[in-house]
Amino acid sequence: MGGADRRFRHTLAEIGWDLYRPFRGVLRERSLSGAARALGITQPTAGRHIVALERALDVAPFVRTQKGLVLTEAALRLRTYAEAMESTVASLHRAASGQGGGTRGAVRISSSEVVGVEVLPPIVTQLREQQPELRVELVLTNQVQDLLRLEADIAVRMVRPRQLKLVARSIGRIELGRFAHQDYLGRRGTPRKLADFSNHSVIGYDQPSDLVRNAALVRLLPRLFSLQPETWVTMHEDLRNVSRCRVAFGALVEGLQQYAADPAKPRR
Repeated sequence: MGGADRRFRHTLAEIGWDLYRPFRGVLRERSLSGAARALGITQPTAGRHIVALERALDVAPFVRTQKGLVLTEAALRLRTYAEAMESTVASLHRAASGQGGGTRGAVRISSSEVVGVEVLPPIVTQLREQQPELRVELVLTNQVQDLLRLEADIAVRMVRPRQLKLVARSIGRIELGRFAHQDYLGRRGTPRKLADFSNHSVIGYDQPSDLVRNAALVRLLPRLFSLQPETWVTMHEDLRNVSRCRVAFGALVEGLQQYAADPAKPRR
């Protein structure tokens, strides 16, 4: 089994990235036409690349049905390799775009959805104003991106990084709480103690922000539900001498520290 797997990986390495792009596109878009649009190529071209990939690997990653392409076990097996290849290609492009000195090129920043939507936009806006030749790519996901595989250049995490070879800065704690809409509380009543939640619908949590206040949300039992996870900005140690990454890292640390110190303060 080990020898077969090594031969399989060797075959994967011999196939050009152009054949994997439509495959990754279909995985993301769930259709060949959607993949073609996302990649900026025609649907027949995307289809030919999928067929060429099937022939090169001697496996069928998709089954063609009247409802579209359905993933097979082979597609699930290929996904990990294709994602690693996509990450490597993206890293090469980012590295090449930053050559020539100065703070320019692309930097890929990963964060959770709540931080990416509620906290990072004004920080990134200010960074772009100060560094107009810098292109920022935000990856909003609640999954932890692997910085060692360069799935992102910099990550904002609510957990302390444990991997070696990572540079990490603690920026303090961003408080999270439990909220309810005032109309809901008018219908169902306001819980006063933990046991009261057994009679309520609990669907999630958020943090104080302009969006929360404008949505007329009311903070519930702040003494019982006051989550304050320590937040970290981290990147691979090899990127410390890359200007665009170093500058973006510093901007994130400064901006997030200011937010953690006073989340109610309006941001530009």
